[in-house]
Amino acid sequence: MTRPSSQAPPDPGAGSSPDPITALEHEFMALMRRGRAQMGERARAVHPRLDPACYPLLVLLGRADAVAMSELLADLAIEKSTLTRRIDAAARLGLVERTTDPQDARARLVALTPEGRERLTALQREQTARWRRRLSAWDTADVEQLTALLRRLGDGLD
Repeated sequence: MTRPSSQAPPDPGAGSSPDPITALEHEFMALMRRGRAQMGERARAVHPRLDPACYPLLVLLGRADAVAMSELLADLAIEKSTLTRRIDAAARLGLVERTTDPQDARARLVALTPEGRERLTALQREQTARWRRRLSAWDTADVEQLTALLRRLGDGLD
């Protein structure tokens, strides 16, 4: 199977030079495709039976001790029933657990289990090392600029 070219198709109205917005969209879509594939690989690295859709949940939980379901709903931008299914799936694998919120006995918090945190942390260390190797020839200023531009693009997508 051949891999799709990352070169943007030319804009018919622009002669032979590609339209920068069309090229940006093409590259963004290619990046998203590769990102989805990597999310699947990362999910399997955490646990062979982990659904890739659950991986962003684990990443959010990895940033805190415990997170309210309402916060997860907002951050993941998914329906409550979808979040519940993802939490249930990760809990069955021993990666997350629900606890009662000490501030509100009616509310539930979600947290990584010690095993879930250990697996996620190990994977994230590997990923950070891989990023460092990939970008080792880049100037720090270029990495910082790319980060700022991606943040700016992401903020504009809301």
